[in-house]
Amino acid sequence: MAGTVAQDGETDGVAAADAIALLDRLVAFDTVSRNSNLACIDFIRDHLAKHGVASRLFHDATGRKANLFATIGPEDRPGVALSGHVDVVPVDGQAWTRDPFRLHREGGRLYGRGTADMKGFVAACLAAVPMFAARALKRPIHLLITYDEEVGCHGARALAADLARLPVRPEWVIVGEPSSMRPILGHKGKLSVRCTVRGRAGHSAHPERAANALHAGAEIVAALSRQQARRVAEGPHDARFTPPWTTCHAGVFRSGTALNVVPEEAEILFEYRFIPKDDPFALLEELRTHAERVVLPPLKAVAPEAAIAFETNPLLPGMDLAEDHPLAVMVRGLTGANETGRVSYGTEGGVYEAAGMAAIVCGPGDIAQAHTPDEWIAESELVACARFLERLADRLAA
Repeated sequence: MAGTVAQDGETDGVAAADAIALLDRLVAFDTVSRNSNLACIDFIRDHLAKHGVASRLFHDATGRKANLFATIGPEDRPGVALSGHVDVVPVDGQAWTRDPFRLHREGGRLYGRGTADMKGFVAACLAAVPMFAARALKRPIHLLITYDEEVGCHGARALAADLARLPVRPEWVIVGEPSSMRPILGHKGKLSVRCTVRGRAGHSAHPERAANALHAGAEIVAALSRQQARRVAEGPHDARFTPPWTTCHAGVFRSGTALNVVPEEAEILFEYRFIPKDDPFALLEELRTHAERVVLPPLKAVAPEAAIAFETNPLLPGMDLAEDHPLAVMVRGLTGANETGRVSYGTEGGVYEAAGMAAIVCGPGDIAQAHTPDEWIAESELVACARFLERLADRLAA
């Protein structure tokens, strides 16, 4: 499968030209998370093999998706992994002015779904493979290519477990999420929750005979909002993040079928994006206790079958690399950055850190372009990433 770059001008050097050509191929694969990624992974595997690099595939339970792991250089010692996901978010309902799965080049920008988040980084890494392979690396460079980052980092969770069973696994991980090539040392963790409320339906003319699940759900949302207000006012706070507190956010509230019917069921989807010093499970337990002691009894007084349940998705761990960690020092030196940062969105870096591998985020592109219609990455970002990878190879060969 291949796309065709819509041309507008010349490339900036051989490395950039190779990266753009590979990005063209990667964008052409419709790897929205609901789809299989195998065609894309096969293309990457074949590209590596063409340059003498063997890779291992780890399939998910369905067999429709796979992670890829490869090592360039000595295989008997841990090295530095370059990590990228190839799944992308949907384009449904977005006002694209171009074909999202065809790379379009215009005015120094490369347009297409996943260009910034984060096939641009993957393309730059693949373009660097011949250079990596030609170096006499003393420490290896690993490639970690994953599935389903956009829907919960499921691929990275599985890959971290698979790597733990290998004789040698990476020591450090550079996650190439778009950061404008600025080193990101930490991010918040996330706990996402589904709350379901069951009451009893009835005619709205006699609400006293029914148990209104929507009203009960609204009380739970109000309690969540009070938790947020308390975190803002009282903390804990961490000035390294923006905002510097744990956020408590309800994003979906579904209930009701008609105005004259008392709703029997309600569903709330909410999340905690937490700073390192906070405990999202303590917040959830507080909310659960409030629901059981305050919200549920009035429902059960009318409908003994009433219930409130909370279901959590797997925790996305936060990432918190120390400023003086050797990985942080190395990446600052390779980028020439005087400043580092911490962000509120999550990445696979937290998964790798939780698995015992030091992780940092540093990649081409601007996070503001991620998930947007007419997503794009600047060609200059790919050039900067290519230079970074060259300097990384120099460091590991020294």
